[in-house]
Amino acid sequence: MAMIAEKKSILEYAMGAIAESVDHELDRVLMNIGGPNTSPTAKRKNQLTLTFEPDSNRARIGMTSVVKSTLAPLQQVQTTLCVTRARNGDLILAEMLPQVPGQIDMDGDEAPTPAAMAFGGGSGFNKF
Repeated sequence: MAMIAEKKSILEYAMGAIAESVDHELDRVLMNIGGPNTSPTAKRKNQLTLTFEPDSNRARIGMTSVVKSTLAPLQQVQTTLCVTRARNGDLILAEMLPQVPGQIDMDGDEAPTPAAMAFGGGSGFNKF
């Protein structure tokens, strides 16, 4: 039996493309762990699937690799909204903030103006 000169890892096959794919998905996992909008303790997962497809003579084997990552989802963000009516009858959806816009807070900073948007028309929303 012939000697194999040097044993290689299966990750080095496909001219290193398998290892490159694993490293790429590992980067995604590490960025997700470091992201400020994800849970710091949630588990993440990398999965490498190697599929082997031999020919009918068992002389050749086709191999495909797929690397998948399971990342932590973004954390839930909550706010409180207020619905009011403008003078022209349009409804306005505005974010409620802890201070009155323009008011000076304890640090001497001015409270921001809340995000708001107009929607609908005066005729279709008579319940407000």
